[in-house]
Amino acid sequence: MTHRHSASSLDHSETTAPSPPRDLKIAGDAPSEDEAVLIPVESQRSWGRALRERGPATLRKVSLVCALLTVLGLGVAVLALHLGSEPIPRTIVGRILWAHLFGQTGEPTIAEVIIWRIRGPRVLLGLAAGAALALAGTLLQALLRNPLAEPYVLGVSGGAALGAILALLKWEAVPMARPLLAFLGAALTMALVYAMSRRRTGMSTERLVLAGVMTATLLWSVIALVLALVPNPRLRGLTFWMMGDLSGGGNGMLPFILGVVIGACVLAYVHARELNLLLVGEEEARLLGVEVERVKTLIYLLASLLAGGIVSVAGAIGFVGLVVPHLVRLLWGSDHRVVIPAAALSGAIVLTLADALARTVLAPRELPVGAVTTLLGVPFFFLLLRRA
Repeated sequence: MTHRHSASSLDHSETTAPSPPRDLKIAGDAPSEDEAVLIPVESQRSWGRALRERGPATLRKVSLVCALLTVLGLGVAVLALHLGSEPIPRTIVGRILWAHLFGQTGEPTIAEVIIWRIRGPRVLLGLAAGAALALAGTLLQALLRNPLAEPYVLGVSGGAALGAILALLKWEAVPMARPLLAFLGAALTMALVYAMSRRRTGMSTERLVLAGVMTATLLWSVIALVLALVPNPRLRGLTFWMMGDLSGGGNGMLPFILGVVIGACVLAYVHARELNLLLVGEEEARLLGVEVERVKTLIYLLASLLAGGIVSVAGAIGFVGLVVPHLVRLLWGSDHRVVIPAAALSGAIVLTLADALARTVLAPRELPVGAVTTLLGVPFFFLLLRRA
């Protein structure tokens, strides 16, 4: 099928957006028998070649990429449990994990308390937060067809942080108030930025980035004003949290956050084919059977839920959702059947490593993990902005 774009529908965002898979048919449909003859048998390829393949995703490629990143993520998690102001030997970390996983625990030792009750929840929260932020960035970049879309850059994290602070002011005793108001703040901010960046000829990359940066500046200014004026000692101690802080380990919300992240990953992966088609354009996707408005609404809600949920427990952590999806596309192509799980797993790895660095570089003092990810992500952002 030949796809035609009218001159008025083209804008800068389309020319810089993540490229669609080279073959739309295999974005969701199985090849016919005649096509199968022309496609090399997957079992004849080496696993290394399957991993390096940047074309449309296959089941073997997705499985190999996920397996590789899962093993790497487990290694990073063990390393994060080992590192800290008081390093614990990896052999002891392994014994503690084995004892707790298989019910062979006894009288808790100091090392066991550190690993299982202090560092363990923090590492799990880092894995969940990294996966959520990378997935949110992936979804926004696909939906807006803009490589600079990311919760922190677009001000979504600022809206979520403001909602979480308002929840602490009014409904501190209600556990679900923080994630709920953070989600509402993220959703409203995203809708506002999207509306400001639209114009008659479509969406402009420059307008999107400018609207996001200005909205984020406004929101963080309001947050600073609230923290300065409200006579609440607990709010005055939130400065470190606003820069990204995983030390709370979720504050009892970790099971909820893990459930949200896993559910969002599954739901996003189910719509991978629709996201592939949306990269070509909304009109073309509609002609190919995609319910564009339903998919757009779902993706907006998922991205808002992920950003709001993570900000409510870990603060604002920037640039994970910008850097990780681009690295994944660079390595394995832009088919969302591999990008979605690979970005989630890679984001978990990146943020866990960043938190381990934040805990150890100036030990026993800790750096905000958001400051570490920002230092790593800002140069990458400038590179993308220059290319755009």
